[in-house]
Amino acid sequence: MGASYGQFCPVAKAMELLDERWTMLVIRELMAGSRRFNDLRRGLPRMSPTLLSRRLQQLSAAGVVERRESGAEVEYELTTAGLELRPIVVALGEWGTRWIPELGDRDLDPKLLLWDMHRSVDHGAVPARRTVLQFRFPAAPARVRDWWLVITPAEADICDVDPGHDVDVLVTADLRCLTDVWRGERTWASGLRSGELAFQGPEELRRALPAWFRQFAFAAVPRPQPVS
Repeated sequence: MGASYGQFCPVAKAMELLDERWTMLVIRELMAGSRRFNDLRRGLPRMSPTLLSRRLQQLSAAGVVERRESGAEVEYELTTAGLELRPIVVALGEWGTRWIPELGDRDLDPKLLLWDMHRSVDHGAVPARRTVLQFRFPAAPARVRDWWLVITPAEADICDVDPGHDVDVLVTADLRCLTDVWRGERTWASGLRSGELAFQGPEELRRALPAWFRQFAFAAVPRPQPVS
């Protein structure tokens, strides 16, 4: 728990736990389906493993997260108390979409973007075979420039090294553009028209690719109309 506010108000008592740095994002990742420590790290790439471990311990001690061991495997799952935070997380995301839409360069992260996209693959829409997408961000540092998404009707894996399969579609992207497309600020078509996105591969796959992803959780949130 964080430092006490010294108030009996339940809002203050809740915030003693929840306003610790990264805590709500750990809860967000658990709500998004991450269960193992390494998966949580992939959704929180700038959080240190030591701090993640500490936050999980705090949430477990508070009864928000349950730690489950099965042999050598350890998984984390939200308890009833943790699941009750869902509308709060959703409300924060909707509010942030409406009122804090601007992204700085530091907010752009190909690792996090591709991790989020991989868990939003619509497996009912993809080809009935293994399909490999390569994402290339030419302006990104070499260590995060190329990514591979290996999709089957049952699962999707994101790789930061070449998995050795033939690539079906190469997606070359400006990182800000693809992030904006994913967040619902722009469309795939506008990115392709501007040249900030480019697909290379068979036409039927290029045309179908955008429909292989379910919409980002907050993409449909209405934005305020600009004041004229």
